[in-house]
Amino acid sequence: MFKIIHAESIAPEVKLFRIHAPKIASKRKAGQFVIIRVDEHGERIPLTIADSNKEEESVTIIVQGVGKTTKHLNTLNSGEFIQDIVGPLGKPSEIENYGNVVVIGGGVGTAIAYPTAVALKKVGNHVISIIGARTKELVILEEDMRKTSDEVYITTDNGSYGMHGFVTDKLSQLINEGKKIDFVLAIGPIPMMKKVAEVTKPHGIKTVVSLNPIMVDGTGMCGGCRAIVDNKTVFVCVDGPEFDAHKVDFEILTKRNKAYLNQEKMSLEKFISEHEEAFASGQIEECKLEHGPRY
Repeated sequence: MFKIIHAESIAPEVKLFRIHAPKIASKRKAGQFVIIRVDEHGERIPLTIADSNKEEESVTIIVQGVGKTTKHLNTLNSGEFIQDIVGPLGKPSEIENYGNVVVIGGGVGTAIAYPTAVALKKVGNHVISIIGARTKELVILEEDMRKTSDEVYITTDNGSYGMHGFVTDKLSQLINEGKKIDFVLAIGPIPMMKKVAEVTKPHGIKTVVSLNPIMVDGTGMCGGCRAIVDNKTVFVCVDGPEFDAHKVDFEILTKRNKAYLNQEKMSLEKFISEHEEAFASGQIEECKLEHGPRY
């Protein structure tokens, strides 16, 4: 059992947790993730480690309540416990001094991009961060990103904050203005990462994305997280999660991520039905996302 040291809502349907996990906190590196099981009857889901504190012996995760398990996790509060946490898993981000780097976070992808932005800054890069969200209320970690970045740009789909548009609009603007960019890291929804790859490829800009496919064990044994990169099968949990964006087959990745959409929808509907009073009172927020549920 792992104790939740601190839990707080940081945006609609988005919650931050600091969890007591000494061994993981002492070893984790930017880009790695954990697999969590909320209770003994729950499924296993991957969540990227947003931060860690060796003195507090804690790891930080940021969770968007989209499917049954993430909504269940977001009902927990400080002082409560999570059944299982396994990690750190996956390969750490490859950190080097590229020069001018652009770190792009779409939605809760900002939480995944943040530790890598910190690591890139530490080795001397000029860090330009682009944070994207559907609305102003859904922008997360802005102040944290400002502390570790030389430049920060915000985009919102509806124009309620920052630039009206998508992260790719801002990225294209920077490129068209002649900004020298040596490296791009993009983390967020699959369509966003695909579009970033399409923007940077003609310019020969090295671009990396962090993939989050369906995953079960996190050790490469189940094969659930397989993806196609450079026309070869990879297992994201052990070969990634970060890959060359220009070599990822995003079409197959999208199809595989939708493989259990009906089952995920049924699981979420059952969870909502079983917790009808909590949803009615606002203790659990009902998902308003346009795409289907995940986890």
